[in-house]
Amino acid sequence: MHRLLAFLLLPALMAPQSAMAQVAVADSGDTAWMILCGVLVLLAALPGLILRHAGLVHARSALSVGMQGLVVAAGVSLLWGIVGYSLAYAPGSGWLGGRAHVLLADLGALRDGQTVPESAFVLFQMGLAIFAACLLPGAVAERVRLGWMTVFALLWLLLVYAPVVHWVWGGGWLAGLGVMDFAGALVVHLCAGFSALALTLVVGKRRTVSGGHAPLLGLAGGALLWIGWAGIVGGWAFGATDNAATAILNAHFAACAGAFGWMLVERIDLGRVTATGAVSGALTGMVAISASVALVGPGGAMAIGLIAALLCRVVKSLLGERIDDTADVFLIHGLGGLVGMLLLIPFVLPVLGGVGFVAGISLGGAFVAQLIGIAVVALWGMAGSAIIALMLSVIVQARIGAREEAEGLDLAQHGQQSWDFR
Repeated sequence: MHRLLAFLLLPALMAPQSAMAQVAVADSGDTAWMILCGVLVLLAALPGLILRHAGLVHARSALSVGMQGLVVAAGVSLLWGIVGYSLAYAPGSGWLGGRAHVLLADLGALRDGQTVPESAFVLFQMGLAIFAACLLPGAVAERVRLGWMTVFALLWLLLVYAPVVHWVWGGGWLAGLGVMDFAGALVVHLCAGFSALALTLVVGKRRTVSGGHAPLLGLAGGALLWIGWAGIVGGWAFGATDNAATAILNAHFAACAGAFGWMLVERIDLGRVTATGAVSGALTGMVAISASVALVGPGGAMAIGLIAALLCRVVKSLLGERIDDTADVFLIHGLGGLVGMLLLIPFVLPVLGGVGFVAGISLGGAFVAQLIGIAVVALWGMAGSAIIALMLSVIVQARIGAREEAEGLDLAQHGQQSWDFR
């Protein structure tokens, strides 16, 4: 009798153990790292960019510029959860993702091939999307309305950013060509930078350029960006690994070299160095190294940061006042990302301290793939942004009036000045 009972209960006792053996379990350490990186990206995107952009404008518009960044971040977050992540990463065609993850449905217990849950990956990617979108208000600060900027950013996320993410990181057609971008020099920075260039050209210049009212705010925002960059690059290691530490070290080295490179050209050009310039150089270095941040050695990271900052600062001198880009989004992120994508090719070689190309990729093939990726994303960002801006301007007025601009956005749109605490 006892033997019969044991025989009947055996399947029931064994079934849970077999099922548990088949359930994928996330690594708690790697998951904690991904969550931390997601929070660091939000630190860079929210207080970092808000303080930097607010410090670069007139005091009468600082509050409005900061509010634009906050509202854009809120809208992008909601849209990313509703449909943005699905368009970027759900299974679909080579051009766009599908509908499998609308409202974040059917997320995996683990991200494919990784040891972290897909929800942690969603958080990290949402931070990158917010960061990219929040760069755009900084380019046209002090001249566009809050409602117009918010709608533009949401449309840009769906029509420009999400497809580019899918092409490169979501297994799309650019990934199939062999385009390499470890941490967003192409997908985040070049895409947003060239989009900002188109946006500034469509919106036009400010009627009066008074310069930044609070360099210290810009310096504080830049410092937060510098810290948050550890999450931007470290998260792509998908865990607390050697790749994560290498990426953070290389980003820091590139930032330091970039700051000195920008200040060097600034000293030659202006006869002095500025806090804004030092921050701009550091950001340029970190943007440029993002493409290859875990693929090159420390010397290569320093060289990439230095070269990118030197080139971008020289271009800034050559452009003069032809482009009114308040936060230099095009120069730092667009041109910096372009330089970083190209410098990946020589500095990834083992002779220069890099890890080398994977089997089957030649030097010439990598160069052609990078050029195609740069050209496609730059043109897509510029064309898409220009079309969205022009069509949206037919429905919603983009620019503030001359009187509003003279009074400042804070008083004109919110009825208070940024220094009025009543």
